[in-house]
Amino acid sequence: MSNQNRLPVVPTVTVLAIMKGRLQGASKGHALLKKKADALNMRFRQILKKIVEAKERMGVVMKESFFSLAQARYTNGDFRHTVLDNVDQATVKVQAHQENVAGVVIPKFECHKEDADTKIALIGLGTGGKQIQDCRQSFVEAVDLLVELASLQTAFVTLDGAIKTTNRRVNALEHVVVPKLENTISYIKGELDELEREEFFRLKKVQGNKKKHTEAEAALHAKQGERLAQGGGTRSVVNVVDGERDEDIIF
Repeated sequence: MSNQNRLPVVPTVTVLAIMKGRLQGASKGHALLKKKADALNMRFRQILKKIVEAKERMGVVMKESFFSLAQARYTNGDFRHTVLDNVDQATVKVQAHQENVAGVVIPKFECHKEDADTKIALIGLGTGGKQIQDCRQSFVEAVDLLVELASLQTAFVTLDGAIKTTNRRVNALEHVVVPKLENTISYIKGELDELEREEFFRLKKVQGNKKKHTEAEAALHAKQGERLAQGGGTRSVVNVVDGERDEDIIF
């Protein structure tokens, strides 16, 4: 097995336990990231559907808004200066907050409408006041829809980046990390089995040598016993004291 398909480790029982723990953690992480990717994809499809619907409504609302603006201009002429003189503060404000989807923070925008000032309600009171108020209401609806569409578009882009990142992590765990850990575990198990076979063979060899040595000693004792039996069972003892006296040697 090449080193490119496994981790460079020493094949021991301790390392095997560590690799099994890492494999278990990688498998759990892969399962969690897979669930996260599925949740993000589901929310992504929902947002995409809302974006399509919002854009279709946007075409209709903007058409009605500009048509009402044309009616108001036809009735009152150019009334921009009158509106600017009577408006002190905005009646439509945008507030932003965050939403958590499977660990991904998505910005969300909402429109908050405040009560219109009395001056705004009295614009065009002499002539064409109704057309101006209808025009204002149409554009308020258009702004509300624009804010909703901006919120959806922002969430769409954020989720798209999160889905790509999550899919890369899932693919890395599935095709790189987990196979490499599995190959490492298989390598360690194979090396440990080989060491066990070598130890078993060594023990068998030692036992065989001991058995041969024991059999050789037993055969030697048996031969000595046979020789003693053939010689009558006794050995001739030479008496060196009662023998003939040697002559003295004089230097």
